[in-house]
Amino acid sequence: MAITPAYQTSAIATGGRDGSARTEDGSFEVTLAAPTELGGTGKGNNPEQLFAAGYAACFIGAMKFATTQDKTLAKVPEDATVKATVGIGAREDKGFGLVVALEVRLPGVNRDEAQRTVDAGHTICPYSHAVNGNIEVTTSIV
Repeated sequence: MAITPAYQTSAIATGGRDGSARTEDGSFEVTLAAPTELGGTGKGNNPEQLFAAGYAACFIGAMKFATTQDKTLAKVPEDATVKATVGIGAREDKGFGLVVALEVRLPGVNRDEAQRTVDAGHTICPYSHAVNGNIEVTTSIV
């Protein structure tokens, strides 16, 4: 499947989990530190936090876009939230793997309609596409 990017960005990391990362255009910069649970100082942000923030924001955008494509879906409220919890741990084979839990809150939308919107968002979200078959993702409506 070929993709023609409508937008591209670049980020540069130095020092790995104990370093820094910044976008090439300078609009974003972050100090990185491994979490204490992984033996680090925890005095900075880590890739899992950045992934969680990106996935959560993108998922809301995907649900909103889905409602423009399918008018039978409930409108995503302005105060909608997605909490993305990203876990990292050792894999059985080798290396490390991730798990993701998405908690979606759509105030004022009944549970069945919310589920339809969440499902539609999953079919559109590029993060969901990227991790499909690679990372276990669970969703819940709260």
